[in-house]
Amino acid sequence: MSALKMKKFKRVLLKLSGEALQGKQDYGVDPDVVDDIAEQLKEIKSLGVQLAVVIGGGNIFRGFQGENRGMDRATADYMGMLATVINSMALQDALERKGVFTRVQTAIAMNAVAEPYVRRRAIRHLEKDRIVILAGGTGNPYFTTDTTAALRAIELGADVILKATKVDGIYSDDPKKNQDAKRFKKLRYMDVLKKGLKVMDSTAITLCMDNDLPIIVFDLLKQGNIRRVITGQDIGTTVSK
Repeated sequence: MSALKMKKFKRVLLKLSGEALQGKQDYGVDPDVVDDIAEQLKEIKSLGVQLAVVIGGGNIFRGFQGENRGMDRATADYMGMLATVINSMALQDALERKGVFTRVQTAIAMNAVAEPYVRRRAIRHLEKDRIVILAGGTGNPYFTTDTTAALRAIELGADVILKATKVDGIYSDDPKKNQDAKRFKKLRYMDVLKKGLKVMDSTAITLCMDNDLPIIVFDLLKQGNIRRVITGQDIGTTVSK
């Protein structure tokens, strides 16, 4: 069976947390971790998948943390958006050193380092087999990068959101604190909202529910998991209608 026939999804949006890029460091970007992620994404491209990526900025700055320390919320959120641009540039550099063509698009204009986000242009890049890294959040304060991922996935016509985390799915409780926590294999959108499960914020879940966009939550730290999800292997937790 050819690589192209193995893929389950044609166009996907991958949501990475900023913390995923810091590895075991307390802060910032670990080049070795970014290189490993880039290698996995290169493999995904070989399957013929069109790939867009949204990265958080929590390894550098989180808006709500600034607000909790007395900062103006809008200012803190804009700082968090800028952090996502730093992470996006780091991933772009790692990918292009591996020969993978990419474009970084930002919701906040900064033409010296990235293109402005334009939906039709982003779709064209995907069709030309480029990885599109979407930075700067939605360009507005008070919205998370989870909401950005949901919004961009819908705009770009993605088949699924792949949410890469440090755990192997969605649990009834924090598995690091509660050994009896149950991992769910499948959930409905309303289950996530009613149970208050901290997988994505409620705005993102509602957007996905209204547009029938499935979410798969899986463990990024296990080598090869992105490929396993793309090829339809039953890992992680699927949230759908």
